[in-house]
Amino acid sequence: MKIRDVVEKTGATVLVPGDMERDLTGAISGDLLSFIMAEAREGWLWITIQVHLNVAAVAVLKDVPCILVASGRAPEQALSERCAVEGITLAVTPLSAFDAAGLLRELAR
Repeated sequence: MKIRDVVEKTGATVLVPGDMERDLTGAISGDLLSFIMAEAREGWLWITIQVHLNVAAVAVLKDVPCILVASGRAPEQALSERCAVEGITLAVTPLSAFDAAGLLRELAR
């Protein structure tokens, strides 16, 4: 699945485009940064409700190319700016993390 597929399937609004054609190799959903640092893998999508700058730092550390912010939460400007610098796609979906993950699971089959 490509990042553009995630955006389309979840009805997300892209705030920072990054590489929309990049293939995603998996996904993780979580809001505890230490959990994401331990469990996320290179090339995965990250679904979260966190909207602060440290999210970008973890995404860079784990080479996560796309952050999908759930529940329509508005990312801080600093997060958007850092994602732009790092080439990370940042999108916001009105769906809950649960509903977004469920839709994406169907897409991945």
